[in-house]
Amino acid sequence: MSTSDAAPIALIVHAHPEPRSFSTAQMATAAQALRGAGYRVDVLDLYSDAWDPTLSRDDFPSVEGHFKPQAEQMRAVGNGTLDATVQAHLDRLLAADLLVLSFPMWWFSLPAVLKGWVDRVFVMGAVFGGDHGLFGEAALAGKRAMLLFTTGGSRESFMPGGAFGPMDDFLFHIHRGMLEFVGYRVLDPVVTYGPAHMTEEERAAALEAVRESVTLVAADPRSRDVSLV
Repeated sequence: MSTSDAAPIALIVHAHPEPRSFSTAQMATAAQALRGAGYRVDVLDLYSDAWDPTLSRDDFPSVEGHFKPQAEQMRAVGNGTLDATVQAHLDRLLAADLLVLSFPMWWFSLPAVLKGWVDRVFVMGAVFGGDHGLFGEAALAGKRAMLLFTTGGSRESFMPGGAFGPMDDFLFHIHRGMLEFVGYRVLDPVVTYGPAHMTEEERAAALEAVRESVTLVAADPRSRDVSLV
């Protein structure tokens, strides 16, 4: 939580192309729960905002010769010349006490637009590296992060011995390789398994479970969330 008297900030970065999807409804439910728990909620809707996920030399107009993205990020941080849109997203990231990545699991990972957001906004020299270290020494140490997502498969299919194998195997590269890498304390994910196969009543119950779970996490910084049916 924030150490100041101001309300803590939750940044939700949402990545689903359909505003009427269950994933979007799940995000809205989580946002409402966080507001009810006293958070100021900041939502970045990457598809709605037409976010460009490509980290390229176009972000660094002064680059010449061989393009090394992270070296150019470091240089831009030092010179104060980061791309204006990236800088705006970075400022919102650094201001947040809790980061929530909201998405449908595609190909056992993040949608490309969300991975591209990480590529461009987890800026070397500002979030890790340079004057910052890695993991516990990185810029976001002391803050929390969690995943809020849906799957196409059932809970059973993501268990040991299931059709796909343990969910933790698929989340390691996100939890450890992205979030913990830049300092976050990672909470257990909030997962709704197979909403496309649910009835309307079951989806309504799943959204209520999301509300209760997110409220629990928001109310107690020490709590760890649980995966949902």
